[in-house]
Amino acid sequence: MAERTIKWGIMGPGGISRTFATDLKRVEGAELVAVGSRSKERAEAFAAEFGAKRAYGSCEELAADPEVDIVYVGTVHPAHRDNMLTLIRGGKAVLCEKPFTMNAKQAEEVIREARVRGVFLMEAMWTRYLPPIVKVREWLREGKIGEVLLMTADFGFDIGWQPEGRLLNKELGGGALLDAGIYPVSFASMVFGTQPKRISSTARIGKTEVDEQFAALFEYEDGRAAQVAAAVRLRTSNEAILYGTKGQIRIPDFLFGKSATLLVHGEEPVTFTDNREAKGYNFEAEEAMRCLREGKKESDVMPLDETLAIMRTLDALRAQWNLTYPYAD
Repeated sequence: MAERTIKWGIMGPGGISRTFATDLKRVEGAELVAVGSRSKERAEAFAAEFGAKRAYGSCEELAADPEVDIVYVGTVHPAHRDNMLTLIRGGKAVLCEKPFTMNAKQAEEVIREARVRGVFLMEAMWTRYLPPIVKVREWLREGKIGEVLLMTADFGFDIGWQPEGRLLNKELGGGALLDAGIYPVSFASMVFGTQPKRISSTARIGKTEVDEQFAALFEYEDGRAAQVAAAVRLRTSNEAILYGTKGQIRIPDFLFGKSATLLVHGEEPVTFTDNREAKGYNFEAEEAMRCLREGKKESDVMPLDETLAIMRTLDALRAQWNLTYPYAD
């Protein structure tokens, strides 16, 4: 018996939503039926491009669409909280882009609303569902490299000097931490299964008053540690390495997760490779759909309590740099 079709809406017809919509076409049993935006014209253009039936000029209208089961939120960071609350109050399941919200206070509010109303909610940390990262979790569960004592992860790229662009615009939630840094921070959370007990960090605050780069040392119980870094005006290796008592796991270009190599001491290296053609957003869509079909209210892979804990870690980092977003904090 065929599984029921899950009807999708997309809020925010920007670049990341375009990537999501493109990959959603690869998901069996998924159908994009509606698009929402502050601009009705942009919503209509996006809907026409991806074959959605309806376009709306507001989140409220999208939330009221009776055919929509779940909405992917791909708006700018500061809009996430309000968009999610509107959709949840409209009874819609939500898959929201990272950063989930601007801070932990907002995340706590949204999560509480979803739980009170019994609505599915998930952070779109798409990298967790990529096949090589799924394989890494399998290796860790099986103890292939023993106890992980140290890990490093970074994600940095150079956008040049674009003071009006989203990544350097404080009013749009710009900065390396919320856009790029959340990936290594979330990866450390996945590996160690908890948040650091102590954080030491430094950041370069640029002319637009956002963090252009940062580096941090996370300390955990028993001396375990993670070194994480990110940048939006500096290219880095974009690699993650896990060091365990029995070996290592190396993930080149870890954000996009095309391969992972297991290096157990005294054994030949084992490389898992994913030759997918898609960017990989289809995997998070499949996870959300699986949860909906099973009647779950959150994902076991990216649980809401962990999403909230990660937001608290991001808040702690920003506090060390005296970086605030007055409209959110």
